[in-house]
Amino acid sequence: MTAAPERQVSESKGLGDGRVGLLGAVVIGISTIAPAYTLTGALGPTASAVGEHLPAIFLVGFVPMLLVALGYRALNSAMPDAGTTFTWSSRAFGPWIGWMGGWGLLAATVLVLSNLAGIAVDFFYLMLSQVTGRDSIADLSTNVVVNVATCLVFMALACWISYRGLEATKVVQYVLVAFQVVVLLWFAIAAFVHVVDGSAPAGLAIDPEWFNPLGVGSFSAFATGISLSVFIYWGWDVVLTMNEETSGARSTPGRAALATIAAIVVLYLTIALAVLSFSGTGSDGLGLGNADIQENIFAALAGPVMGPVAVLMSLSVLASSAASLQSTFISPARTMLAMGHYGALPPAYARVSRTFQSPGYATIVSAVVASAFYAAMRVVSEDVLWDTISALGMMVCFYYGVTALACVWYFRGSWAGDVKAFLSRCLAPLVGGVLLLVFFVQTAVDSMDPDYGSGSQVFGIGLVFLLGVGVLALGVVVMFFQYRARPGFFRGETIVRGRSSSADLEGEVQS
Repeated sequence: MTAAPERQVSESKGLGDGRVGLLGAVVIGISTIAPAYTLTGALGPTASAVGEHLPAIFLVGFVPMLLVALGYRALNSAMPDAGTTFTWSSRAFGPWIGWMGGWGLLAATVLVLSNLAGIAVDFFYLMLSQVTGRDSIADLSTNVVVNVATCLVFMALACWISYRGLEATKVVQYVLVAFQVVVLLWFAIAAFVHVVDGSAPAGLAIDPEWFNPLGVGSFSAFATGISLSVFIYWGWDVVLTMNEETSGARSTPGRAALATIAAIVVLYLTIALAVLSFSGTGSDGLGLGNADIQENIFAALAGPVMGPVAVLMSLSVLASSAASLQSTFISPARTMLAMGHYGALPPAYARVSRTFQSPGYATIVSAVVASAFYAAMRVVSEDVLWDTISALGMMVCFYYGVTALACVWYFRGSWAGDVKAFLSRCLAPLVGGVLLLVFFVQTAVDSMDPDYGSGSQVFGIGLVFLLGVGVLALGVVVMFFQYRARPGFFRGETIVRGRSSSADLEGEVQS
């Protein structure tokens, strides 16, 4: 056991205690995953990689999420800390890997914030077009200046709500999450009705082969599908970053994470089967293989499936992306708060609003960085949504994988003679973490090809690779700058490496 350095800092960060219960945490978790937004952006790219094996990939992608979530739950039970990946990896592997784990989470959230804003803009103008009956309004989203300006407005509003703390966040999310789930189920039922009455373009019966992951053509296609599948589940870990503000901090967040993932996989399989049955995977018309509709599936299918009430789908995706845009701020803000608190970033990031007991400074920084990133990406890539989704899958595989292995290493030896502890602290996170890191490496290699993703490239290198691996490389550079500026954290003076007391294990057992 490592002795605590003299300069170890207190873990209390000034956040409000007991602001969220189990139901509120699950609602915020679903909101961050944003099923309506996620599916409209991911169904097309995933189908282009694995074809009719969408359900199989969704199920296989669910497995490492579940295994990793068990590791998250064990770590949270031992040391509930808003820094999650950053703090836990630092305690397990030391400050250098911990810092990069935190950077991976921050990079992923910046990517998804930009993507959320882009989807929100597209559906905002599509909704206005449908309401007014003027098709030209929908084309405003393709105007770069209008698109970026609208995105900045959405980002500012989401930042303002998040700045006001979890109480404001929770109230907004109850309404928006319920609305999008109801509309998605309505869409699925309507699609199946079309299949039954023979009016669907493809009209396919559900085939057991759709659930066979071995039917995917190659390992590269499989890894690409899994990377994208990981993206659609991403966001459940937000319930862990709220642990210091949740009632029952050691147990409630872990339970909320598992409940969130279980609810989402059922919803996703329902929608995937409905869309496959209705559209098929052809490359023409409404087929999922049609490149013209892959970036925004619901925009193309809502009208044919839902008829005159298709505007509800536009409202649903808009509500989904806007809600997730707001709730997604929770993770990067609290991660930067923890990094500032422990001296891994400048002290300004550790500021907490006295009025709202939220990480105000870090929330604003998250909004500014995400806004700047989106504006730059919109100029560089015509298919910014597809490229950021592909890169996000890589980022998520990286930091989820690191956190899962941190669980294995942190609790090493503590499961001796305890089958339940061995499964939850060792085997499950080990398998989940290794799988995700393998998918990360495979996708990184494949994405160097300029034709990967949307086909956007810079100097002959695929844009997805530059976004995914390039952002990680940038993290290494920033880390060394922080080491020069504030070496205390990197010397282990603020976070103890290893289990500092038996309370860590006691908390896990009690949960």
